[in-house]
Amino acid sequence: MSAEPESRERDTADAPPGDEQLNAREFGGGLASYLGGLLLAALLTGMSFLVLDVDFVWGPAVPMALIVLAVAQMGVHLVFFLHVTTGPDNTNNVLALAFGVMVCALVLFGSIWIMAHLAHGAMAADMASAA
Repeated sequence: MSAEPESRERDTADAPPGDEQLNAREFGGGLASYLGGLLLAALLTGMSFLVLDVDFVWGPAVPMALIVLAVAQMGVHLVFFLHVTTGPDNTNNVLALAFGVMVCALVLFGSIWIMAHLAHGAMAADMASAA
């Protein structure tokens, strides 16, 4: 019995990271893309220092302006350097990112909630010992 080897076609949609074929909606990983991301990241970093030095932004709004610039810089890093896009082959990346954001938010807000309740309990104990 001679067994002929099965003819397997390569699945072009399944590729290791870095070897994927980019579609029209995705940014390429070439030198121009990385330099554009570097330029945008440097521009956003410079703008955050500029917001503190000049009076373009109303004083009490400076923290919100810095938060907006930080979120924009995170977006630049995600798209240009980590290649997290909305393409169909990035579903796992987007889900992992969403899960990481959810865990960070739970830790942050849970810690604030616990500290607020501890402070409230400590105030009640101080009031009871003062009386």
